[in-house]
Amino acid sequence: MDVLHREDFSLGPISIDLIEPNLYLGGLTAAKNVDTLLRYKITHILTIDTCPLPRKILELKHITTKYIQLSDQPQEDLLSHFDDTEAFILEGLSKGAVLVHCYFGVSRSATVIIAYIMKKYQLTYKAAFERVEAKRSMIYPNEGFVAQLHLYKEMGYKIDPNNMKYKKFRLNIAADRVRKVKILPQTFMDLIKFDPGLTQTQPEPNVYRCKKCRRVLASESNLITHKIGGEVCTKTYFLEPLAWMNVTQTTHGKLICPKCSNKIGSFSWIMGCQCPCGVQVAPAFYLTPSKVDFTNVVKNVEMTF
Repeated sequence: MDVLHREDFSLGPISIDLIEPNLYLGGLTAAKNVDTLLRYKITHILTIDTCPLPRKILELKHITTKYIQLSDQPQEDLLSHFDDTEAFILEGLSKGAVLVHCYFGVSRSATVIIAYIMKKYQLTYKAAFERVEAKRSMIYPNEGFVAQLHLYKEMGYKIDPNNMKYKKFRLNIAADRVRKVKILPQTFMDLIKFDPGLTQTQPEPNVYRCKKCRRVLASESNLITHKIGGEVCTKTYFLEPLAWMNVTQTTHGKLICPKCSNKIGSFSWIMGCQCPCGVQVAPAFYLTPSKVDFTNVVKNVEMTF
């Protein structure tokens, strides 16, 4: 273990630990101390915190920095950054030494380092945690980040936007933001998927149509599924939010067919909906089965506006 401790009256003692050759984990006190950075020959700093580093560090010509604005809360989405943080670490290691830090170097930065170790050595969360803990005993990722690390392994150590658990994870994170600000923040607009009722070069073959006017409303890949008794439930069609739904400016409402204005379902970011099978789904964007048909498309989807 390579550790330096010194009193810093504003933040406490400086603490920096060597996890692997040229890869360090520490707190803000280490990242903002020029002497410490010089001593350990740091060339790259990855910051995961609510505030960026002070200008005196950001303006150092020999150091490359990356900043992720994120608080140490279980509902924060650190998982979606793992591909980028790994790339930054690898680039830094190819050129010098990397310091990954948050405020105390306990939860956020430890999570990023654990994710890197998991992928590098194809390890479980537990094995990677123990490997990092052996170098820095104070690490303690919060329970939300631990769940994200388990999902990271399940996805094969890469972000898979089509993974059902990942889709639900991102929707739950977005719902938490909607609960606070009553609209969908701009940073989550990627969750609003393309309208499958518009012309496409290669449309999906299986779609859901409005029973009244036959407009295509959703593709089979848009389903958000859950299981009952080990089988996928089909009692209600829960979906990803789609562009035609107009669900970004309010917390709940009815889903109306964009062609014939027939009521075809409902949505709720916060309260969700209980499926007839008894499972509570939240957030929920769903089509009522009696209002739609599941059909096969054999040609390009026609424009239906």
